[in-house]
Amino acid sequence: MEAQKQDKITIPEYINLEQTSATKYEFHDGEVFAMAGGTYNHGLLCGNIYTELRNGINTNGKNCKPLSSEIKLHIKSKNSFVHPDAMVVCGEVEKSKEDGNAITNPTLIVEVLSKSTAEYDRGDKFHLYRQIPSLKEYVLISQVKPVVEVFYKPTNSDLWKITRHEGLDEMIMIASLGFEIKMQDLYFDVEGLES
Repeated sequence: MEAQKQDKITIPEYINLEQTSATKYEFHDGEVFAMAGGTYNHGLLCGNIYTELRNGINTNGKNCKPLSSEIKLHIKSKNSFVHPDAMVVCGEVEKSKEDGNAITNPTLIVEVLSKSTAEYDRGDKFHLYRQIPSLKEYVLISQVKPVVEVFYKPTNSDLWKITRHEGLDEMIMIASLGFEIKMQDLYFDVEGLES
């Protein structure tokens, strides 16, 4: 997360700030952080993962909805609002009582890593996400090389299974949704990948 720290504000002030600004913000217990714009590859990967999730859900007849980073996630237990790069909600969408434009019950969360956010996305942000009872899977996508890390928590378990996929010939199993994504489809048109 690239951030410019502001003074502490209330949730209604945060909601107003987001509604009156072109900038997206994260909110953590009164502290607000402006989110930096993404790179070309970041934008492609966000679009590609959204497309692959939607296609997989439609093909498999799942009662799930893919959501883009335009939708906020409210983590009530931590008094936080964030904008994951993509999410999937299975079953009925539960919206935040504080902000009807934010959801509270993702099954899957995706983040596209950058050099400046990778440590945060793997560490503090993943800790934050693990406080969400509905979360079953967390996917981290590198934008500099074809590497995807998948963290999956089976039903009735507190242990996360970690799988790393490397190379364009790999298939990524999305266990919470029951389908695979081809790495070559995920990285379609992404430029300058390291091998």
